[in-house]
Amino acid sequence: MDNQEILSHIDHTQLKAYATWEDIDKLCRQAAAYHTASVCIPPCYIRRVRKAYPDLTICTVVGFPLGYSVTAAKAAEVREALKDGADEIDMVVNISDVKNHLYDQVQEEIRTLKNICGSHILKVIVETCYLTREEKIAMCHAVTAAGADYIKTSTGFGTGGATPEDVELFSQQIGPGVSIKAAGGVKTREDLERFLSLGCQRIGTSSAVSLLEGDGAKDY
Repeated sequence: MDNQEILSHIDHTQLKAYATWEDIDKLCRQAAAYHTASVCIPPCYIRRVRKAYPDLTICTVVGFPLGYSVTAAKAAEVREALKDGADEIDMVVNISDVKNHLYDQVQEEIRTLKNICGSHILKVIVETCYLTREEKIAMCHAVTAAGADYIKTSTGFGTGGATPEDVELFSQQIGPGVSIKAAGGVKTREDLERFLSLGCQRIGTSSAVSLLEGDGAKDY
């Protein structure tokens, strides 16, 4: 698997609370130069990135990273992000609802946000590090039934990130219209290749460009 094939599946990510415009601008220059699938950025930078980089695919996050904001707040976030120019939304489920086994409620929230997204891609972060196997399976079914486009393993801000075992479980439990995104702890070329070989269509990471291009990686 060559570098460009891997990079075409990368959501080039910078979501730290202290990310400056210089950080975001560097991320976008690299994404444009290396043709990553998207840049994944904080909502407050969407409008500025859309103006500076009109051709980039912009992904942003909603209910991030804890997931327990109410549905109306998440819906407002989605509407504002799309208005500002986002192309894709990565939402965090209400993990408290999952742990309380209120799966129908979680499914309805996902459906609500997907209805707002329309043709825009909606990825659903379930934060696997906090879930049991039963809860992970329930989330696969909820994401599928709600019509979302992706199930995503992790925020990268929890106690653990993506694992091959979780991706394999997802692939067995999701419906045919749902893709998989791995995120959190993807740190080596071997990680990237393994997750792609297991069927992930996207990988969220901040390090793919520097990892694959090494000292030759350019800031542009």
